[in-house]
Amino acid sequence: MKTLNFLAAFIGGAAVGAALGILFAPDKGSETREKIAEALRKRGIRLNRQEMESLVDEIADEIKASEEV
Repeated sequence: MKTLNFLAAFIGGAAVGAALGILFAPDKGSETREKIAEALRKRGIRLNRQEMESLVDEIADEIKASEEV
């Protein structure tokens, strides 16, 4: 069970790290979202457009909150 939790945390962290890296890249928003979606698809995570927008907004909010501290 601990291995499964570790694996889930690792994959989640990798996905968030990849998303953050892409968010800071100098691309247009639509291109960035497509890159995030592709990175998630490669990891077996499928999101529709609304879910992707929600994920990107959550990540952006987390970044803003961490910058304010």
